[in-house]
Amino acid sequence: MSATKITADAPAGTGTVQITVTTPDGTSNGVSFTYTIATPAISSIAPNQGSVDGGTMVTLTGTGFTGATSVRFGAVAAAFTAVSATQITAFAPAAPAGTVNVTITTPGGTSAGIPYTYLAVPVLGSVTPAQGPLSGGNSITLSGTGLTGTTSVHFGVGAASSFTVVSATQVTAVVPTGGPGPVPVTVTTPGGTSTQAVFYYYLGAPVLSSVTPAAGQVGGGNSVTLTGTDLLQATAVRFGPTAATSYTISSATEIRAVAPPGAVGTVPVTVTTPGGTSNRVTYVYLGAPVITGLTPDQGPSAGGTTVTVTGTGLTYATAVLFGAVPAAYTVVSDTHLMVTAPPGATGSVAVRVVIPGWTSVGVPYTRVDLPGI
Repeated sequence: MSATKITADAPAGTGTVQITVTTPDGTSNGVSFTYTIATPAISSIAPNQGSVDGGTMVTLTGTGFTGATSVRFGAVAAAFTAVSATQITAFAPAAPAGTVNVTITTPGGTSAGIPYTYLAVPVLGSVTPAQGPLSGGNSITLSGTGLTGTTSVHFGVGAASSFTVVSATQVTAVVPTGGPGPVPVTVTTPGGTSTQAVFYYYLGAPVLSSVTPAAGQVGGGNSVTLTGTDLLQATAVRFGPTAATSYTISSATEIRAVAPPGAVGTVPVTVTTPGGTSNRVTYVYLGAPVITGLTPDQGPSAGGTTVTVTGTGLTYATAVLFGAVPAAYTVVSDTHLMVTAPPGATGSVAVRVVIPGWTSVGVPYTRVDLPGI
């Protein structure tokens, strides 16, 4: 500093001002000084993408935002609020899908652009498989377009248990629990929520009430009828661990199946659909019946004698034959039948028991003429 020079630090200010010097002798004339406003600079935008429908609120961070006069997404002006010299919030206007530069204009100029991407609303084309159990937990695949950045997958009002974005055209999801019937499936991304109708069907587990006949030969091959509910879309019919030789779905309440070969004994029969696996009904694989005795083993040729047939494997008797003649009978147990001998010629006749797939070896029964008859 000297009688002819002073060095000073300019205070903050805007526009053009007058610089004066004051001494004990008074105040000098003014000399003009102009404050130059810095050009705004945007360092970030969050989020940096949104729907083509617009309306996404974004936060712009940077410097030199004081006095901002406009915020533009490409060439389109946006509504905005200047929060501070370093932050502005703005609402993205509608625009076609693609990337635009966002700029801020202040009295200091227009900033360099920062990219913002407009995303199309996602479109779903299919869900595979399109049905499953009420309990959920199964994985499905959604196919469509614009699926990048998926933030949620909903089955009706229920959110998917989890999901994975495979690509822009595919998302896999784990189905949540639900009630019976169809529900719309939707995907939400920063571009919006899909609106077209794609449905997923929640199916109740099948219920079996009967299998008719409930027994058959160990060689299989016999046709049985399964009755119950929710039998449509059956994917398997099993006799124990063995799949039916073939089956035909007659209706939601009936399936006709051909029993596969099996071993002597009882097995559970089940039906599986996308809704789950049914309860079990019992089917019996039968061995050949065996007659060990007839009591009595003879009677009048006029018939009418009550004969007790003893043996094994008699529960599923479908006929008792005296020679070729069927007799009336009652199944008492697996080892006993009560039979009424039919009339016939005197002499010996073979008694046989018939069950599904088998006929026993004959045991002799003798018809006699009683005295006086």
